[in-house]
Amino acid sequence: MGKRIDVKDLNVYYSDFLAVEGVTMTVEPRSVTAFIGPSGCGKSTFLRTLNRMHEVIPGGRVEGSVRLDDQDLYAKEIDPVAVRRSVGMVFQRPNPFPTMSIYDNVVAGLRLNGVKGRKALDEAVETSLKGANLWNEVKDRLKKPGAGLSGGQQQRLCIARAIAVRPQVLLMDEPCSALDPISTLAIEDLVNELKTDYTIVIVTHNMQQAARVSDRTAFFNLAATGKPGKLIEIDDTTRIFNNPKERATEDYISGRFG
Repeated sequence: MGKRIDVKDLNVYYSDFLAVEGVTMTVEPRSVTAFIGPSGCGKSTFLRTLNRMHEVIPGGRVEGSVRLDDQDLYAKEIDPVAVRRSVGMVFQRPNPFPTMSIYDNVVAGLRLNGVKGRKALDEAVETSLKGANLWNEVKDRLKKPGAGLSGGQQQRLCIARAIAVRPQVLLMDEPCSALDPISTLAIEDLVNELKTDYTIVIVTHNMQQAARVSDRTAFFNLAATGKPGKLIEIDDTTRIFNNPKERATEDYISGRFG
């Protein structure tokens, strides 16, 4: 698990609107890459191109290439659903299936993929909940509704659901924005543990969080409202925060805009 992502000359469109322009970057395997930048600069839009989630919006399309190791994710023969199995997503707000138990939430993706054996499902639930640091908190109430957990627990349940299908990459779109500081710390600790097995990309508006959890940081910006978002620079996180190459990056990190 944990594959490399290579993006080259990627333009993201919604119908005729160019939302993100000319992104070229490499996301290293088994590491955490953070996307930072002001609202509306294309961070989340670009993130969704990495597992073709942007295509669920009418008119969503790309030009350029996204490769997972040697596989072109946008090749004609590639099924977008298969891409989303390899590249999982955790969203901004915890979204457990409200009518499902904790157990059924975790195995939902496995069942969709045809896994039926009780032993295999039981093992997947325990492994995934342990992987999300949630097992000890919920092991005695697996049949209780997932929506009955606290916000931080729900987000870890969603992470367990995402890793149950054993993806290569885990995308996180502001996973802590709706959480309290203690739950945020739990998710950050979990991200640091998960990177030993997964390639992780996280969008965050919290620059302290980016500095804490990521190995590399990418700064996105846009020239003006209505203009496309662009990647300004990507580098090791310590260099981005201490000695960025671009003035715009330094201005954003220092709080002079954004």
